[in-house]
Amino acid sequence: MYSILLVDDHRIIRDGLRAMLEASGDFQVAGEAETGGQAVALAARLRPHLVVMDLSLPGMNGIEATIELLRESPASKVVILSMYDDEASVVQAMRSGARGFVLKKASQADLIAALHAVARGGTYLSPEVSDKFLECVRKGDFTRRNSAVLSVLTPRELQVMRLIAEGRSSKEIAGILDLSIETVRGYRKSLMRKLNVSNVAALTQIAVAEGLTRFSQFGASA
Repeated sequence: MYSILLVDDHRIIRDGLRAMLEASGDFQVAGEAETGGQAVALAARLRPHLVVMDLSLPGMNGIEATIELLRESPASKVVILSMYDDEASVVQAMRSGARGFVLKKASQADLIAALHAVARGGTYLSPEVSDKFLECVRKGDFTRRNSAVLSVLTPRELQVMRLIAEGRSSKEIAGILDLSIETVRGYRKSLMRKLNVSNVAALTQIAVAEGLTRFSQFGASA
């Protein structure tokens, strides 16, 4: 039996997932989290075999949470559960270390199949997104997008940069990421230095061009 950590900010969805998974007889829900930060902390303690991770979470999103979680619990395998099927979300999820990507509109059988495949060491993409993902790989977008930013920024810097680009103040970012305001300001200075820019507008332009925000267009030229 595989232990699972459920991560979704909606209790009703977690309750439904728990009932479905435990009824299958192959999975045991070891814990639940409603934020990315909670997920990382629980994974470090519980070391679950599998993690079902919502893509859209408050503060630290599912991509960022997956990166941090796998640093704390590298043996865990993450399956992203998302209502979005755009190329940027799929590619960023797989780049973060997730082993599966399942749409929320998928059937229960699809999610169970995904979890079994990932638990056995494989990968799984919902049929609706697999063709898009393979097309991105074929065109070279998988390796080309985000390469410049990801090569010079830490996961935490990426989190701060995304929140800055979304218009969050230093105080708001500090609250979301559980940091001091001075630490956030330090990250802001570090971002500007590493990316050779002098203002928030320029940081935001880079964030959008590199696909770090929901406003980004994955196929657009930088």
